[in-house]
Amino acid sequence: MSATALSASQAIIDLFDDYVIPNYRRQPIALVRGEGSRVWDADGRCYLDLFPGWGCNILGYSPPRLVQAIQQQAAKLIHVPNTWYIEQQGRFAEFLCSRGFGKAFFCNSGAEANEAAIKLARLHGSAQNRYRVITFENGFHGRTFGALTATAQPKYHEGLGPLMAGFRYAKMNDVETVRSLIDHETAAIMIEPVQGEGGVRIPAPGFLQTLRTLCDEHGLLLIFDEVQTGMGRLGTWFGYQTLGVQPDVITLAKGLAGGVACGAMICRDEFAADLRPGMHASTFGGNSLAMAAGLAVGETIEQEGLLQHIQQVSAAVRTQLQGWQAELPIIREVRVCGMMIGIDLTIPSGPAVAKCMERGVLVNSTNDTVVRLLPALNVSADDLDEGLSAVREVLEEMANQA
Repeated sequence: MSATALSASQAIIDLFDDYVIPNYRRQPIALVRGEGSRVWDADGRCYLDLFPGWGCNILGYSPPRLVQAIQQQAAKLIHVPNTWYIEQQGRFAEFLCSRGFGKAFFCNSGAEANEAAIKLARLHGSAQNRYRVITFENGFHGRTFGALTATAQPKYHEGLGPLMAGFRYAKMNDVETVRSLIDHETAAIMIEPVQGEGGVRIPAPGFLQTLRTLCDEHGLLLIFDEVQTGMGRLGTWFGYQTLGVQPDVITLAKGLAGGVACGAMICRDEFAADLRPGMHASTFGGNSLAMAAGLAVGETIEQEGLLQHIQQVSAAVRTQLQGWQAELPIIREVRVCGMMIGIDLTIPSGPAVAKCMERGVLVNSTNDTVVRLLPALNVSADDLDEGLSAVREVLEEMANQA
């Protein structure tokens, strides 16, 4: 590699060192271009990305229909405030709710969507002085203070106390703990249908159904944080449809607009009026550009039959990884739900991610021991095979060294 090529990345890194707050642990790579599931850095090296945009690039990089929609909308209207009616917002709300339920509120991120859901729960319960929300250990709901407090992982709370009042933490799959936490001040139960940041943890059979029953018995809202599981990730439009439990509220973001900042909260019709005028807002939420992007993503998923594709690919990947587990003792558990893939190791997963990157394949480490993949929904069979082969090689190498 030439000195000129090296300087291209280093110049960007130096610029960050001088002017950007170092609150991220960044890899020494400057990405400048992407197409499909491939991305290139400033030095011209190509990577196969099986974790594109942390799940935001749900159709990979630069999908044609999305690019065209953004270009056309930007030439007409990028942003107007919610003082006015925005056609694209109405159309995208119709698209989402007609494939799910209820009515939609739009914002810009998963944390914002979860803040809206927490507000809705408190507003709905305010007449009875209900404000508490039960969430779950290993969950992740965002970085703003309400969403952060809802996140029952102490490492994210360090140095930020005191946190917000009104949250109680339960153990996943422990019905009796949940039951013991419900009192006359409880307003809602909030859970990820599949925990993403927590390591692609799938609830035990019947657990979500039991939460639905408890909410019905006690008059609580059941909130599903579908920031990762929504927009087709599990092979249905929304994760609750895959798992067979109807919530009262879902929150969405990540892949909702294919990489354009966009979040949403959807609630059942009877609760929509609780979020009355003046109680909540989002300046950029539901802007024309994001809504046009979201529509393009939804139409692509539908027109290309990606939901059915995901179901088929998911089953094949699960079978393949279970074969690995039988052969490699460092694999403790394989967790696959739709296009959410977690490989739980008996050793730290960080080195596996670094070794994959050396081989030109990008994956993620989460919950200390889990190699996590969130491939684009339209990833090609060849690309997925290539990426999984690299992951397998790395795990074999680590197993031999263990």
